[in-house]
Order: sequence, then C-alpha cells, then structure tokens
Amino acid sequence: MSERMTTRLRRLIAGPDLVVAPGVADALHARLVARSGFQAIYMTGSGTAAVRLGMPDVGLLTMSEMVDNAGRIADAAALPLVADADTGYGGPVNVARTVKSYERAGAAAIHIEDQQWPKRCGHLAGKTLIPAADMAAKVRAAVDARADADFMIIARTDAIAVEGYEAAIERGRRYQEAGADMIFVEAPRDTDQLAAIPQSFSVPSLFNMSVSGKTPLLPAAEIQALGFSLAIYPNVALLAAMAAAQRALAELRDTGAVTGILEDAMSFTEFFDLVGMAEVVELERRYDVGTSARVGY
Repeated sequence: MSERMTTRLRRLIAGPDLVVAPGVADALHARLVARSGFQAIYMTGSGTAAVRLGMPDVGLLTMSEMVDNAGRIADAAALPLVADADTGYGGPVNVARTVKSYERAGAAAIHIEDQQWPKRCGHLAGKTLIPAADMAAKVRAAVDARADADFMIIARTDAIAVEGYEAAIERGRRYQEAGADMIFVEAPRDTDQLAAIPQSFSVPSLFNMSVSGKTPLLPAAEIQALGFSLAIYPNVALLAAMAAAQRALAELRDTGAVTGILEDAMSFTEFFDLVGMAEVVELERRYDVGTSARVGY
C-alpha cells in the first residue's frame, strides 16, 4: 500500500532536514517542481490570485476556486501539498467545510490565518485581525473536521504588523493549545525574531521566504539551523517565469523574430515531455489505440 501524502508530509516534517516547498499557482509549474526533485510543494494564494484573476491578493478568491486549484496542483505534482486556505472563509462552521474540501482535493496540509475578511497578502499593509479566541475556535474546528489525522492544520498569525511581535507569539501559543500542528508567524522583521520563533512553540514552525523585503532572505541551511521545519517559497518560480516571459515578449516586439527567444527557451519536445507526453504514449499503447492514431513527435 502506497504511503498517503499526508503521512509522507508528517514524516518529512518530523525528520532532521528542513522541508523546502517551492510555491506554484498552477499545474504546469507543479510538474516543474516535481521534476526538479523537491519533496513537497506549496500552493501560493497570492500567485493563485495573480494567475487566475490577474489581480492582487486582497481576498478576491473564493474557497471553491482555491480548492479547485489545489486539486489540480496536487494531481500534477504527486507531492505532498501545503495549501493556502486564507482565513478558512468564515467562522468555525465554514472552516470545517474548508478542511473537508481541501482534504478531498488531495492537499496534505493547509494554513489558515487570523486576519479579518477581506484579507491581504501577509506582506501588504492594511491587515486587520480577528480576536485570538475566535481564531482558536477556528483551529479547533479545523482539527475536528479532518477525516485523516495526518492532515496538517497550520495556524498562521499576521499579528506582527498589527499588534507587534510579542502579541504574535502569544497568539501562536493559543493556536497551538487549540490543536494546530504547526505555527506560521507571518512577516518577522529580523533574525532575532526568526531565531525566537521555533523556540516559542512545542510544535514545528513554518518559515515564509517571501521576497517582499520584510523578512530576511536566508539560505535553507540557516533556516534549518534556526529550528524551522518547513520553508515555503511562494512566488519564486512565478516571478522568475514572468521576468523571462517579459524578456521574450520584448524580443518579439522589437525584432519580430523568435530566433533569439528560442535560444533560451524550453524546446517543443521538452515542453510536451514535461506535461506528461510519455504517460499519454504509454496509455495509448496499453489500450491498443491504432498505430496511425497514436500521438507522437
């Protein structure tokens, strides 16, 4: 019997090494992460808003839209998926439905945050918080709702920007007491804050490697040395891809040719191989699709 993704993530988190989970917003980039040899993957909320809506992460996506995206990513990557679930999309009853929906979609973990709705990206201004007691109730509801005990509930607090660092730690402790499997203190400002976070909780801690400039950009070895168990990199792949696309489009606009673009681009066959051409070929062979109708290069 194959190991469940939830159990695999638990095992990785409990291990000695930092779990590095690059963020993606779609199934195509999920395949890239899997091919690159990572052990886990993260679904970015801000990236999902950008890819699906062309809009910033300001609370515009619904639960069903996020769950749909999570399912596509989990299926394409075949890796344990940690997914952004925003605020849980309401009170404890809503959170229970959210947990069940993400579980059915194939996620191995979700994080929910203590912002009021409409939420903001954790590295933007304008955030407001719900009372800590209300968030603790949502964490309890999330824990009770899961069908698989290995499905991880990650409690995120955005309190540093609103109430200060000490308040954020206190909120994290309350969420731990409510049953959270991991604590995610969003947007710490310096290495002193970062060093104290894993020591403040008896459950594992998550490091968010955002490129906003609010949190120090540390190498994975240093993040591990600080005591974090999981590091997410929400939009690194997306930002790199966008910059490359901009350069390619500028080349096409200015020269009217694609020769220079293709020198730095994935080839036609590399692209189709990435998205599963070999799997399709094998399925058509197995089910005796006629030779003249079989897909190929």
